[in-house]
Amino acid sequence: MATTFTARAALLDMDGTLVDSTAVVEHLWLEWAEPHGLDRATVLRTVHGRQGWQSMAILLPERDHEINLIENQQMLARESAETDGVVAIPGADGLLDALEDLPHAIVTSADVALMTARMGAAGLAIPELAVTAERVTNSKPDPEGFLLAASLLGIAPADCVVFEDSGAGIRAGLDAGMTVVGVGPHAPSFGPAHHVDDLTQVGIVPVADGFEVRIG
Repeated sequence: MATTFTARAALLDMDGTLVDSTAVVEHLWLEWAEPHGLDRATVLRTVHGRQGWQSMAILLPERDHEINLIENQQMLARESAETDGVVAIPGADGLLDALEDLPHAIVTSADVALMTARMGAAGLAIPELAVTAERVTNSKPDPEGFLLAASLLGIAPADCVVFEDSGAGIRAGLDAGMTVVGVGPHAPSFGPAHHVDDLTQVGIVPVADGFEVRIG
């Protein structure tokens, strides 16, 4: 059954929402985790949707924060360089095209270099406003990034729709007081207001004071 609701701004996660980078992310993080003897399932459950240094702090809670920051920069550099297999999520190009003249932003835990590399590899245009790792103090699941994007767009949080795939990102959107559309097979377990398998199931129709989001 189709669902329709209205919004005034769209806030889009990147990895897992606009871009499928799962193979690269999991390969590099499992390689990082191996010397530490970390459980594979725990690593994969932790790293999606968060900034790298925060994932490291969760996985190695006794380790010095400065080491996490250094290794996070190394990880970001590798992720930016290794883009083989990075592709667009089905429907991502259509969604971005539909939002082109409407208020929208990327809100990602990636830095500018990684965002640029992955969006480019996927053949997707980068929105004019991008809230990246450099612009926030707190990573998802903290709502800071989404609240900053809404503020910069001049739109109340309650009038924003968030598109997210990860548990951390969905929690951030919900805690920001926004309507969250979960994307992908794992999203429903994190409690979004709506769910789609991919972005081909999302339609955007401009209306007088914003746009309709049509799901289904």
